[in-house]
Amino acid sequence: MAAYGWGDVTLGRIPLRETFTVSESGGDGRGLDLEGQESYPPLTRAQVIARHDGINSLIAGQVIAVTFTDKPERNGYYTVKSSSATYSEHLNERVTTDWKVSLDRVGSDAETDLQSRLTGAVRLNDFSLTGERWHAPPIGHYGYTTGATNPTTMTRTGADGAMTVYRGVPANTSPRWGCPPTSYLTGRVKATTTGSQEVYGVDVPLAATGWALSNGLVNVTLGTGGRLDVQAYTSGAYHSKLWGVFASSSLEIVAWDAATLLRNDPEMAILRLLKSLSPGRLTLDLTLRRGSRFVEGFMQRNTAPDELKVRLNSAESNVTASASGGYVTATANDADGNRFVAGSARTFTGHANGGVERFAATSMDFFLGVVAGGGSAVSGDAATDLRNQYVAAMPEAVYGVRR
Repeated sequence: MAAYGWGDVTLGRIPLRETFTVSESGGDGRGLDLEGQESYPPLTRAQVIARHDGINSLIAGQVIAVTFTDKPERNGYYTVKSSSATYSEHLNERVTTDWKVSLDRVGSDAETDLQSRLTGAVRLNDFSLTGERWHAPPIGHYGYTTGATNPTTMTRTGADGAMTVYRGVPANTSPRWGCPPTSYLTGRVKATTTGSQEVYGVDVPLAATGWALSNGLVNVTLGTGGRLDVQAYTSGAYHSKLWGVFASSSLEIVAWDAATLLRNDPEMAILRLLKSLSPGRLTLDLTLRRGSRFVEGFMQRNTAPDELKVRLNSAESNVTASASGGYVTATANDADGNRFVAGSARTFTGHANGGVERFAATSMDFFLGVVAGGGSAVSGDAATDLRNQYVAAMPEAVYGVRR
């Protein structure tokens, strides 16, 4: 609930003070126009700026869930027509953003299906793998359909609750499903910056440190010495493993120069890290999907080929021979009852600590995750299952269609 007992209106992921009036129109479509103001105080300055940037990051044609506290009859899915915000700062006194949004109503969840268009091809790989197409809608969805052929299901429980993951999704299909707008954000991928402030778009400043990507199952941030801190949620808590990133045989990245978001949607986020070399640069793209047990990575240097690697900071028992199958994993459970897993779609060498390395290379793809339950992992969470899901992970775009 907003400050002073006002209600909330949420546009996509952006929480705003609910306005007293909504302007609606009929005719060829059903329009809804909103305008309001966010201010510091009572919000923090960072919250006002984040909401201002979020409004301006809305994309024309984008379908978003909209919910109201005091006008729940207007809850539903809407297409963005236009958005704008005016930022004002009175030094040491107040900060305001006056915003306006124009929307077209698609419909309530009772009359609207969400369609996930899973496009692209199986990841090019050196192991003759076809992979496993999979998909994870929000927690609270219902009526999932892929036509005449149904996928199987499994449950992954994260910080946001129990999520259904569909396995073996038929090729050349776009799954349809329903979801109450109030449930659409549960289990989403979330990008945050310094102070755990959620970032609502991509065209916003992002701190080189202090950022995080999370989907409730995996949380990725920077740990000690610039290492990737990949935290897995199992048994009711996050458990951390630190991974060192090397731009050459001896150059471990201990501090990154910049971070930016390439994509930031509830179903998928991509964050890019940049490090200056002498000369040139190294970029590292990190991708996290809704419902995934692993984070995907792609690192690339624009100078002469050298050794690229991502490996555990603290060695664990692992099977390097499995690199011939596209992954390496521990041979015994860790103190949390799990086992690390790492791999790549292209031929690589398994690192002695546990990890992935390529010699004389300018680029390397990889994934880092956890086998939840270790030697007792359920079907879908075993190391080979995660490798197959990485190989066939499909880009997703969500659209609203009338039932």
